[in-house]
Amino acid sequence: MRYTQTWLTRPSGFLDYIACITSTDWGAMTYTTNIDLRSLCGPPSGRAARKEIHQIDDICRRYIALSPFVVMSTCDRAFNLDASPRGGAPGFVRVTDSGDLLLPDSPGNNRLDSIQNIAETGRIGLLFMVPGVKEILRVNGQARLSVDPEHLQACTDDRRVPKLVVHIGVESAYMHCAKALMRSQLWDASSHVLRELLPTMSEMIQAHSGMNLAPESQADIERRYQPDL
Repeated sequence: MRYTQTWLTRPSGFLDYIACITSTDWGAMTYTTNIDLRSLCGPPSGRAARKEIHQIDDICRRYIALSPFVVMSTCDRAFNLDASPRGGAPGFVRVTDSGDLLLPDSPGNNRLDSIQNIAETGRIGLLFMVPGVKEILRVNGQARLSVDPEHLQACTDDRRVPKLVVHIGVESAYMHCAKALMRSQLWDASSHVLRELLPTMSEMIQAHSGMNLAPESQADIERRYQPDL
């Protein structure tokens, strides 16, 4: 499979990135221009085309204040991608008076995939979710790593002061419709699976890494996580 990349500029000045795929395995399907994609998928509806705004308004503020979970998407200069889940108490991502976002970096595994990507490219995409709400808030913009005392203080909670904060300058924000969460029934308890249907985290890491890890139950793993929550 061969991938090529194209940057297209919108009238607003924002850049659209289109990954053009040529596949010999799948019958040489090639879509190389915006016109080809539109002939395949059709035009966006008027609501979809006009719903994007370029700042955090009161509706976005209310949504973020209720959100305990966000997926942070980044890439490095070679377009290697990463999507990282981040969680906290509702509103753990702060909105400044000027409409910037402050996302605290919580203790993790220190791979620093997302953090290194931000240091390289300064770009970020966010998916905010609120439990029980089927609509999703999408935010894109510029990002930088901050150890500014004011930013650290703004993101301090009763457990810790973060070591650093991702400071996000918002370029676009818009609501994503409920279809994906309706299809997945993500918030429907009747669709939840038993944890026992999958191996424990230690078993999965051992299988993927080839390391010889000491047996550890899922309950023990979650107890070990507690100090870093």
